[in-house]
Amino acid sequence: MGWFWADGSSNTKSQSAFSHYSFSIPQDGPRSPPPGCPMHKHQNAANAMAPPPLPPSSCPVKHNSPSASSSVPPSPPSACPVPHESRAAYITSTNTEDPSESHPQSAFSRLNPLNYMFRELSQAPAPHQTQALPTSREPSTIPRGDGDGNWEYPSPQQMYNALLRKGYTDTDVTAVESMVSVHNFLNEGAWAEIMDWERRFAGGLYRGWRLCSRGEQHFEDMARKYGCEREIVELSPSLVRFQGRPSEMTPKAAMIQVMGWLYPGAFATEPPFDRHDWYVSRETDGQRKEVRYVIDYYSGPPEPTGEPVFYLDVRPAMTPSGAVERAVRWGCDVWWRASGGDVRERARLERAQQKLQA
Repeated sequence: MGWFWADGSSNTKSQSAFSHYSFSIPQDGPRSPPPGCPMHKHQNAANAMAPPPLPPSSCPVKHNSPSASSSVPPSPPSACPVPHESRAAYITSTNTEDPSESHPQSAFSRLNPLNYMFRELSQAPAPHQTQALPTSREPSTIPRGDGDGNWEYPSPQQMYNALLRKGYTDTDVTAVESMVSVHNFLNEGAWAEIMDWERRFAGGLYRGWRLCSRGEQHFEDMARKYGCEREIVELSPSLVRFQGRPSEMTPKAAMIQVMGWLYPGAFATEPPFDRHDWYVSRETDGQRKEVRYVIDYYSGPPEPTGEPVFYLDVRPAMTPSGAVERAVRWGCDVWWRASGGDVRERARLERAQQKLQA
């Protein structure tokens, strides 16, 4: 607080005077003895014989004398030693910068709320980078929720910088371009799965049940039957935002791991290596609503040629409407196949052909 007293030199002289008036020593004054005390039985008589009391002590300086008042200026009254007026003027004159510049932003506030990544991913080569990487970005087929075209995938250089920022300092720079290709391929596959859900349930649960009533293989037949082909073709959902949550396992993935521990022959599988939450804008009956999809990314045994294999588990989040959509689609498909729906349908077609031939 050294700058606090740098407003002027006149305050230095006034501090000593202010300190004189800032403190005072309390005086108790004469006290009366308690009644009935034997040591003070004749106190009244002693007080009568005692000489008259001396006047109270006072300051030896005669403040009211004309000579003293003419030679020494009167002391100012007791007051706070802090020069508030000059301090306020100093703060006002120095506090002209933007408050956001004086207080650094948190790391979370610097993230893009649409993808929870840094708003600007650098295209500059990283320190000690041994190989140059492309900086061109590939557009996706996924529409943006704000209507500004489609989402763009990061360039290999941006991907490499993002991996280094996340702590993956041992990333092989020569494999980054292949990683970007796999990343883009998986995202396109995830969006294709989301579109399958939207084609079935964007028109509501009842229409979704009718479209799913004969299983997955007969979806297009049911769309033609109920006249929904045009609406399905003109469907235009968009991706509002997405979030990567690799360290948070979904309840379904956790249940699969438990089943794999109990029945390894049927359910044994590696846990998902990544998880995403995608928020999709859906239009139903002229109204926009936001639907959250959960995506689990699994890796499988590689192909004989050495190519990697991946599996995606894409489904609506376990919200009330999302749970119903999952139950309807899965339940209708299982019931149609378990009850011999395809066999019944083939038998019906054969009978109809025999009637036409007859």
